[in-house]
Amino acid sequence: MSRTAARSVTVIPPTINPLTHLSRVAVQKRRVAGYARVSTDSDEQFTSYEAQVDYYTQYIKRNPEWEFVKVYTDEGISGTNTKHRIGFNEMIADAMSGKIDLIVTKSVSRFARNTVDSLVTIRKLKEKGVEVYFEKENIYTFDGKGELLLTIMSSLAQEESRSISENVTWGQRKRFADGKVNLPYKQFLGYRKGADGFPEVVPEEAIVVHRIYTRFMEGLTPWAIAKELTADGIPTPSRKQRWQTSTVESILQNEKYKGAALLQKCFTVDFLTKKRKVNEGEVPQYYVEHSHEPIITPEEFDKVQTELARRKQISRQYSGKSIFSSRIVCGDCGSYFGSKVWNSTSKYRRVIWQCNGKFKGEHKCETPHLDEETIKARFVTALNAIIENKDNILEDCRLMQATLTDCTGIDTEIESLLEEIDVVTELTKRCIAENSQTAQNQEEYAARYNGFVERYEKAKARLEQLRTTKAAREAQAEAIGAFMFEVQELAALTEFDEKLWLTIIDMVTVHTDGRMTFRFQGGTEIET
Repeated sequence: MSRTAARSVTVIPPTINPLTHLSRVAVQKRRVAGYARVSTDSDEQFTSYEAQVDYYTQYIKRNPEWEFVKVYTDEGISGTNTKHRIGFNEMIADAMSGKIDLIVTKSVSRFARNTVDSLVTIRKLKEKGVEVYFEKENIYTFDGKGELLLTIMSSLAQEESRSISENVTWGQRKRFADGKVNLPYKQFLGYRKGADGFPEVVPEEAIVVHRIYTRFMEGLTPWAIAKELTADGIPTPSRKQRWQTSTVESILQNEKYKGAALLQKCFTVDFLTKKRKVNEGEVPQYYVEHSHEPIITPEEFDKVQTELARRKQISRQYSGKSIFSSRIVCGDCGSYFGSKVWNSTSKYRRVIWQCNGKFKGEHKCETPHLDEETIKARFVTALNAIIENKDNILEDCRLMQATLTDCTGIDTEIESLLEEIDVVTELTKRCIAENSQTAQNQEEYAARYNGFVERYEKAKARLEQLRTTKAAREAQAEAIGAFMFEVQELAALTEFDEKLWLTIIDMVTVHTDGRMTFRFQGGTEIET
């Protein structure tokens, strides 16, 4: 009978760490970095930020088994998304390139409040043998239970962020409802935060705002104004040297310059991505009148809005090169009059205005050309005719304004359409729900569904039509009001007034027989 030897097993201990790929035998210090972040730029948070940096610097240096690398920081940056965190991204890049073995941070919420970002980053680091230690939760990511705990804590941090976001949003809307105005002062021309917390006028910047409004009403385009301000070395609201057309347009349209404020024009769609969109009725808006000291009078502001609307209607045909640009139209072909220079190189040089389409096409326009003196003289005549009959014209304007502002019928129909849309929406939802829960004839279902959709689209189209009509009537009523305001105190003119021309003239039509019809803001027409 053969005898077999007893089985012998010898354990050979590992010499290489499978995660760090470093020798277990050799004594080697771990290269350690800290990460500190605060989410606002308040004084309190700044103190916390400084304290975090100092704490982790000393914490790492005190450990004899660690080699201090750096404390990476992000100040005033939200943790919901890692995309814009420069310090965080630099730290991850250094870790991935083999400069860091261990990252120490205060808590999961300091690292990231987005569960997906947190887990993806941790796993990416783990593959490179880089560990993360969360001090508050006492989680080491190389620990067997680390990822489970991290998933739970990251989810809690994300929900905490959601809660904070909702509380902040509620607080903002509460302030809006109370009429409290807060401006982005660092990028807003003309105002700074006052001692009482409300906007306070900055005199030297208010001069620039006045200039923008004045130059626009003198006929300049936003592009020309931007070019002029840049040439004069005036800094933009964000303290840049070059003005953009959009910046000038924004200043011209911002109601805050007349001492009012439309709040919640935009809102945050997603607390994680911080994506914002224009408020198109999804959340309430708040319009606060007399919320702060105005830079521009309401009357001047309204005039600018009327002129903006007029130029928008004209579109590309508006040049802004002269006060007469895009205001004189040919009664024969409908084209605008443009300026031409006659005898430009001689002492007989003169500027005339004629139809831009005069020599275009087969039909030659019969309207005569005009010199600027003729236009000015005819305007004085037309305006004096209004002044002579001021009382009757103002009374007609009041009646017209009252008619335009009476939108009772429109409002009633709008209310009815809104109810119809609510009913049809609910019926559509029920139709879809029934089809998903019970077996139905799909042709019949499709017919019902399409019928509801048709009702909805019809009601919506009519609603938009009525809203457009109402807005147009209100704009016309405002134009009449502006015209009445200007005319009310006017005395007879003895010479051409450029400001009045820009303010109250809507359009001048030149006829083939030389007659000129002046249409004023509000609709009043005078023929000369």
